[in-house]
Amino acid sequence: MSAVDLSGHPGHLARRLQQAHYLLWNTLVSEQTTSPQYAVLNTLVAAPGLDQRTVGERVGLDRSTIAEVVTRLTRRGLLRKARDPRDGRRSLLTVTEEGLAAHRELTARTAAMNEVFLAPLAPAEQGVFLDLLRRVADAAEGFRTGGEEARAS
Repeated sequence: MSAVDLSGHPGHLARRLQQAHYLLWNTLVSEQTTSPQYAVLNTLVAAPGLDQRTVGERVGLDRSTIAEVVTRLTRRGLLRKARDPRDGRRSLLTVTEEGLAAHRELTARTAAMNEVFLAPLAPAEQGVFLDLLRRVADAAEGFRTGGEEARAS
């Protein structure tokens, strides 16, 4: 059997893209705050007081991963976690003042990183690229959640 050209395999390309993103993130944005941690902060800046499960769903993190991210951000003093007075099983999350300051700095650095990341593409191509990535990522959510999208006909 001969080797397969992986340049047409979306999973292979997605892994390479993720590696590039990880390198750029650590170099240009932060070695301390991960991209998923930033996504959680950003979600809570937009909608303070969400419960942990909802934040995980909005940023595409499973239960154990969102729990770990929240624990790390809370330990660093960037998030405050409190029991929901109406449902003690839920934790409500808010960004602290320190977390808001970190979010502002990370947002500026992320914008600069995105310019570098997308630089190989013309501005019109960048929009198309992001739209296509968003569509594939949205459809792939069904694979994770076991929805109809996961069942190929």
